[in-house]
Amino acid sequence: MSTAAARDEPASLQLALGERSYPILVGEGLLAAAGAHLKGVLKRPVAFVVTDANVARLHLEAFEGALARTGIKTHRIVLQAGEGTKTFDHLARLADALLDAGCERADMLVALGGGVIGDLVGFAASILRRGMDFVQVPTTLLAQVDSSVGGKTGINTRQGKNLVGSFHQPRLVLADTGVLDTLPRRELLAGYAEVAKYGLIGDEPFFAWLEGNGAALLAGDHAARRHAIVTSCAMKARIVAADERETGERALLNLGHTFGHALEAETGFGDALLHGEAVAAGMVLAFRLSARLGLCPPAHAERAERHLAAVGLPTRLAAIRGPGWTAEGLVAHMRQDKKVAQGQPTLVLARGVGRAFLTREVEWEALRAFLADALAGRA
Repeated sequence: MSTAAARDEPASLQLALGERSYPILVGEGLLAAAGAHLKGVLKRPVAFVVTDANVARLHLEAFEGALARTGIKTHRIVLQAGEGTKTFDHLARLADALLDAGCERADMLVALGGGVIGDLVGFAASILRRGMDFVQVPTTLLAQVDSSVGGKTGINTRQGKNLVGSFHQPRLVLADTGVLDTLPRRELLAGYAEVAKYGLIGDEPFFAWLEGNGAALLAGDHAARRHAIVTSCAMKARIVAADERETGERALLNLGHTFGHALEAETGFGDALLHGEAVAAGMVLAFRLSARLGLCPPAHAERAERHLAAVGLPTRLAAIRGPGWTAEGLVAHMRQDKKVAQGQPTLVLARGVGRAFLTREVEWEALRAFLADALAGRA
């Protein structure tokens, strides 16, 4: 097969979960071929497509046209864009809209959008009519490498991020790398933080590859993007297959997230700090705390921070802190983290680049002191 032909063929991965296994397809042009791919998982030729206003403007008509060409009828529901849509109110509105449109239990919901749409639609699918099938069609880098794969669904509450949700696996993931050309650079960077995460938790050679190719990926190199997405999805698929319900190894995928979710909560889950930006800062905090505790060589913490900063991601609390931020406030958010066990924090720390691990041995007071120094620019 020629190189050009190889690029045209989507990469096909499998998340192995027995009867609930499903394919993850990665490649250019998958939106245009979506009808052919969806036909194999539909029980009848009807799809309820849920998206947000930004994605609708760019991709909805083309996506609906692709389904129509294979005889699939679509119903569209367009939601407000942004993290503020992941709430009980919007979940109720989505459920009402789907029921009003006549969706049946055997019908298919399609999440066409980024992580917000994927999380919300997946959660709706898990509870509507006591469980419906859904397909993930992620349109952001962050969703393609992370949130669309693995079956985590949920919404935010005033207490924190993703505190209400379920595990509900999709039937199919279609990651069209071509749609990433429509993303603003800031959105690409937010997704890149999740790409870097895979190298930092367990694949130092991949992180080294990112150090050499990350700039090209962000600048539009399609081959680099495809390689990064396939590598990320392959690692996530392997981890989820071994630990679907996050009782062990899957928790490593939360590197930076306990800190990051606290930062997002402090900023009100808005555009002031995107999820991937919060994760980037959170990963740096995790590495710097690891170094402070003598668990990780300082050079490894510096390496992680150096690369994330070089591509343009935020890495220091002192640079992103909002008015009124305190270490006590951040710790209060972290106490709501889903991994807290018997009142103690469960953190993902690192012994080096590519060597993440879980620990319950860091006390809240040590976290508070560390965050106080980080807010003051001392850590």
